[in-house]
Amino acid sequence: MLKNVLGLKSSALVVASALVGSLATGSVIAQTNDTLAKIKASGEIAMGVRDSSGALSYTLGEGKYVGFHIDICQRIVANAEKAVGKKLETKYVLVTSQNRIPLTQNGTVDIECGSTTNNQTRQKDVAFAINTYVEEVRMAVKANSGITSINQLNGKNVATTTGTTSVQLLRKHEKATGVDFKEVYGKDHADSFLLLESGRADAFVMDGQILAGNIAMSKSPADYKIVGEVLSVEPIAIMIRKDDPAFKKVADDTIRELAKSGELAKLYDKWFVQPIPPKNTRVGLPASENTKSAWVNLNDKPLEELLKK
Repeated sequence: MLKNVLGLKSSALVVASALVGSLATGSVIAQTNDTLAKIKASGEIAMGVRDSSGALSYTLGEGKYVGFHIDICQRIVANAEKAVGKKLETKYVLVTSQNRIPLTQNGTVDIECGSTTNNQTRQKDVAFAINTYVEEVRMAVKANSGITSINQLNGKNVATTTGTTSVQLLRKHEKATGVDFKEVYGKDHADSFLLLESGRADAFVMDGQILAGNIAMSKSPADYKIVGEVLSVEPIAIMIRKDDPAFKKVADDTIRELAKSGELAKLYDKWFVQPIPPKNTRVGLPASENTKSAWVNLNDKPLEELLKK
């Protein structure tokens, strides 16, 4: 009898232990979705960065990252520090086009400061702060290639970056026009540009500023040019986790402040018009009318809603 009682007690302890463990796990998951609580408890914020996303986010080496979205994210972090009442250590996490969404979802990254298109498909998994600017997708080619249009790519190799919206754009255009080109993929934007630079690709299709940024930082910028029709006009935004209204408010309010003061336009000019490090080259992409309109009509609408206008 005593053995049975002890057995029951032992079983109860196991169940209770499992229940506590389950509750603890649930608490961790809940805290992950409450970014302000998470960063206050840890004393650090994880910023997702890219090493070759044009002037939005790139590395200068030795763990230093700079760019338009890096500057904006640093302002958001400063306001997050005010919200939690303490200084935060910024931890840089290098992300790629393939892993940026899952790393944001699972709490590895608190705020993704790369070059992400805000669209409906992605909004099912993550949330976006207010759109920071509007991008035009085009293609880069070698200046002596003679290529000026997508329709001239028949039988040629076209590079784009795995995990980006440009992949779908290429396939859609190929189907609509009947132009038969071979898609070749880079693991990141620098790798895709290398495919063009080395002659393994005849064109690189991507966001205009990423193309311009990679050209500006290449060994011979004059050897390349951006050509062809605009394949898509896309809102670009800073990515955060879903169902986290408090942190989204900090991010949105920061961007509103920057837009209202004119600082957002100044930051854009700093990275896309003025000479940038490390070579003091110019990307040479003044703000488009679509981008200026986005700064006046601030919103976090996905690509599909903006195209309805």
